[in-house]
Amino acid sequence: MQTEPQAFDRVLSSMCTEPHPVAREAAERFLATNPGDPGTYPTVSALEDEAIAVLGEIAGLDDPSGYIASGGTEANIQAVRIARERADAARPNVVMPESAHFSFRKAADLLGVDLRVVPTDDRYRADLEAVRAAVDDDTAAVIGVAGSTEYGRVDPIPELGEIAQSVGAMLHVDAAWGGFVLPFTDYEWNFSHAPVDTMAIDPHKMGQAAVPAGGLLVRDSALLDELAVDTPYLESTSQATLTGTRSGAGVASAVAAMEELWPSGYRSQYVRSQNNAEWLADALEKRGYDVVDPTLPLVAADVPRSTFDALRAKGWRISRTATDELRIVCMPHVTREMLASFISDLDRLEVRASVPVACDD
Repeated sequence: MQTEPQAFDRVLSSMCTEPHPVAREAAERFLATNPGDPGTYPTVSALEDEAIAVLGEIAGLDDPSGYIASGGTEANIQAVRIARERADAARPNVVMPESAHFSFRKAADLLGVDLRVVPTDDRYRADLEAVRAAVDDDTAAVIGVAGSTEYGRVDPIPELGEIAQSVGAMLHVDAAWGGFVLPFTDYEWNFSHAPVDTMAIDPHKMGQAAVPAGGLLVRDSALLDELAVDTPYLESTSQATLTGTRSGAGVASAVAAMEELWPSGYRSQYVRSQNNAEWLADALEKRGYDVVDPTLPLVAADVPRSTFDALRAKGWRISRTATDELRIVCMPHVTREMLASFISDLDRLEVRASVPVACDD
């Protein structure tokens, strides 16, 4: 096969990134191992324990349990599954803000739970009064977002935890993207800040591991019992993961990246990414666009559809929010030079659009 993978030099919308060199090398070495069969593959199973231990440290959990999943979608589905199994309701419901990831809609469809979507406030965070109005005795879980995919916002996690506890529901935090930058901020988002029961946190996003390497963390290992099924033909006797066979590449890659970068490397990367986001936001504001303040390394701005389409035609991989703003994620591969080139293309398009078109009399 002669086809080469796409380069990252114009990718501005993805929440995945180029893996760190040590993560890439580890992924290649453990590609054929299967952490889904820990009795047969004890080496990668031990690495998975290491990965969960470091993820727990990052997320403020002293005695973490969980596993390396395929990504945030799987972790979110599994968290809803745990909540459903623990709920004492004929038809449990899950309450989430409209900013939550679309994977929760998949979870609700697959698991047969009602999904109650509440609005966000004027800061794009879960509206607490709306959450309070939506929960009831049948609520199995309340969802909080720690780094939303459209605006990079962090919900008021401690307050959501109080609401969840008031109705006996679980609190799940989706920190799939934000989990590797939030430790270097003042936000209250993790297990040490609030009564969080489960969390999605992805090494293959800002953690710079190879895809796929998501993470599901649980406060109490007993929560994983809700997921366990017997595995009579394997050397291990039960399995709590959603997928069976999993490549050890994600596990090994996550461990290698976190050993290399946690915490100082991730702190430096967060500073670079946040500075890039603020530089881009300022550049767009100076050109007259309304910009959503980048509280994390993600920029949204009201660039017109025609300009957006022209930028896409120039090869920029950009996306739009549900309300039609331009959305750019300042991932580790996004450099200041890339952003300056993007702004230069934007300027050229603006100049071209401002030149009057001659017409015949």
